[in-house]
Amino acid sequence: MEMREKIAKAQRVVVKIGSALLTNDGRGLDVARIGLWVAQIAELRAQGKEVVLVSSGSIAAGMKRLGFSSRPTQVNELQAAAAVGQMELVGVYEAHFEKHGLCTAQILLTHDDLSNRRRYLNARSSLRTLLGFGVVPIVNENDTVVTDEIRFGDNDTLGALVANLVEADLLIILTDQHGLFDKNPRDHKDATLIPHISASDDRLESMASGGAGVLGSGGMLTKVRAALLAARSGADTLIASGREDNVIVRVASGEILGTWLQPEHGRVAARKQWLAGHLKSRGALILDDGAVRALRKAGTSLLPVGVKDAQGTFSRGDMVICVDLQGSLVARGLVNYSVAETLKLLGQPSSNIGDILGYKGEPELIHRDDLVII
Repeated sequence: MEMREKIAKAQRVVVKIGSALLTNDGRGLDVARIGLWVAQIAELRAQGKEVVLVSSGSIAAGMKRLGFSSRPTQVNELQAAAAVGQMELVGVYEAHFEKHGLCTAQILLTHDDLSNRRRYLNARSSLRTLLGFGVVPIVNENDTVVTDEIRFGDNDTLGALVANLVEADLLIILTDQHGLFDKNPRDHKDATLIPHISASDDRLESMASGGAGVLGSGGMLTKVRAALLAARSGADTLIASGREDNVIVRVASGEILGTWLQPEHGRVAARKQWLAGHLKSRGALILDDGAVRALRKAGTSLLPVGVKDAQGTFSRGDMVICVDLQGSLVARGLVNYSVAETLKLLGQPSSNIGDILGYKGEPELIHRDDLVII
């Protein structure tokens, strides 16, 4: 598919806006400009696209309100600034989105939330539900409780992880630069903007390690690495200047502004590759012949009715292998229930899950999106 057409067809978009843009280079929240970005997101919603907003700016906004003239070095002061600034930041967003008839939700995450499989699935379920209701989730790192995660550019990584979380088609990173350059444009007048490159291109890291490279000058390196993370689930990444007129709408319509970092594989293929090779198995499910046929021929989810036994010490969100009655490997996937819960559900129809466990969870032991056939 041609580049512009692929971007224009993106239905689920994550937009990440950096602190320098939101706070007008540290001079307090730029309320008017935030309103312009919100209007563009509202236009995407009117086009039928789902949008998750990943916003920096809470610490910078809090510093302004608390009277800091420079960024604090003490963790407790950074956390205090984040707590104060987050109130203002979300209030500004809420007021602007209300003008467009859109409901918002605040989601505060840490990287631990996304590395722990159970919390990962819970966060994913919450975000998908909000998107289903037409809500615009506003995600920020929970800087009031984290410590070493508080550092410049960290929300680029968070944006990529959120793109993985919601299986986004496109990650837009808005920054105060026009994109990625082959050299630092501040020092080299002949620096050339890179319009298109593979997210896994080795040259990106080599440029980042060079003293004259803009990628190593503070911030672009995290964006390159974020694009590589987003590519893990097949998402395209566009790094563009947030000061371009109507930049979000123009990018989402297929206009290539800034730098497009393309994944090597499509979304499904990339995610399946990750599931197949990057997580250690915590247990096994033994399937009956009917379940094996359903998985291999119909591409269905794995339901408890087709499972004969469960082995291992797995918890919700862990990787397990699925084998047939002869012990041959059939599939790998992320399980929705612990081994103790799974043993109670063996051979049962999904309609009985609530009665057996005392709560109604997912109808599948493994959803087809979290399952790869071997």
